[in-house]
Amino acid sequence: MISVLLVRNKCGEFCSCSASGHAGFAAIGSDIVCSAVTVLLRTTMQVLSETAGVALTAQTHKRGTLEFGIEKKAVLPELTAKLVYAADFLETGIAALANEYPQHVALKMQHC
Repeated sequence: MISVLLVRNKCGEFCSCSASGHAGFAAIGSDIVCSAVTVLLRTTMQVLSETAGVALTAQTHKRGTLEFGIEKKAVLPELTAKLVYAADFLETGIAALANEYPQHVALKMQHC
């Protein structure tokens, strides 16, 4: 099972995300559930890495793990909206997968 922990602040902004495990839906290299989770995580991470006013840190300790988080480096009105949207995007996508594939994906939410 892939376990995803999404951390948001009290305003709903993205703080960090960690994911670990393997979906186990199909063989490695053919697992559509794993691919879907990976696309959502990597897209969110890429958007945040290109966002002005944000410093992104990311770690992959081993295959099947990914952790990334942000540090706000500026106070920009559009930054809050983008960080909320990034968290909404990731939460919506992972939650949809968890609903469709409950044996393979789990989403937990936390506040920073």
